[in-house]
Amino acid sequence: MGIELNNKAVIVEILFQVFIFLALFRISTSSNEPPANFVFGDSLVDAGNNNYIASLSKANYIPFGIDFGRPTGRFTNGRTIVDIIGQELGMGFTPPYLAPTTVGPVVLKGVNYASGGGGILNLTGKIFGDRINLDAQIDNFANTRQDIISGIGVPTALNLFKRAIFSVTIGSNDFINNYLTPAVSIYEQNSASPEIYVTTLMSRLRQQLTVIEIIVTNVGPLGCIPSQRDTNPAAGDSCVSFPNQLAQLFNYHLKDLIAELSSNLKDSMFVYADVYRILDDILNNYVAYGFENPSSSCCHLAGRFGGLIPCGPTSTVCWDRSKYVFWDPWHPTDAANAIIAKRLLDGDHDDIFPINVRQLLHY
Repeated sequence: MGIELNNKAVIVEILFQVFIFLALFRISTSSNEPPANFVFGDSLVDAGNNNYIASLSKANYIPFGIDFGRPTGRFTNGRTIVDIIGQELGMGFTPPYLAPTTVGPVVLKGVNYASGGGGILNLTGKIFGDRINLDAQIDNFANTRQDIISGIGVPTALNLFKRAIFSVTIGSNDFINNYLTPAVSIYEQNSASPEIYVTTLMSRLRQQLTVIEIIVTNVGPLGCIPSQRDTNPAAGDSCVSFPNQLAQLFNYHLKDLIAELSSNLKDSMFVYADVYRILDDILNNYVAYGFENPSSSCCHLAGRFGGLIPCGPTSTVCWDRSKYVFWDPWHPTDAANAIIAKRLLDGDHDDIFPINVRQLLHY
């Protein structure tokens, strides 16, 4: 069944990515050690990999990290969602793959492969220069896997991977920095319908997830982020319709892909987190969550919503970051990430299905 794309406003279906966690394992409840945490994705979960490549997509300068203590390469004022989940589960912060200190015993606790600007398609994000797309992240994980096997042996390594948590957060750039940007897109909107483009993404993602036997992620409220609001002023105070419709179409087909993979990969547990629903709740009830501004970026330089120019040293930064949902033109604040992470950890079936992340640890 297709989804009709029209001009009627569509409620945001997901945060910038819907998180889907795959457990390739049955966690041993006799072990008190937290599981290893392997993270794949884009700038929403990048912990600093782009610091080490020739990319225009970087966050290793002020005011990024203003509430983390220093700029680290995270594209927010503080922690990412996977940082917060890692802290809650006793895993701590998962180090970036490219950091020179991510070697030896460090990798036994997990590795973060995410890269700002990265996407499902290899040409996505080319406007930034270097970035690590999902194919390359999978290759990097293969290197880590071999290092672990070489270091601790096959039986122990297999047990580690069986207990590990894998998450993938990717897809937004395939729209924002590809399909919705004709100047850099390999799939011009006038030559590829949204349905054809999303089918292309699903086909590629199916291959990638089958290769690594871990899972996927979703695209988010693209039309509600400050950058889309400012570049589409005709929407007024509303979210921009078309990007949200693209996200909805992507998510619709992603659910089918998840069902397919769940059926074919019998030894895997897929957990689908509906960050769309969570973010939609936050945006519609922001006062109840303690926010004062649900639409503008805290780090603001130009544009009605602060979405025209990336956050940088000359930007104006809001005094109380906890009152803003968005940190910059594209990314949520630590405060918003904390709410989303909490609901992924302990939410009911409406937030995360079939079990939440904390329950997953005892599966």
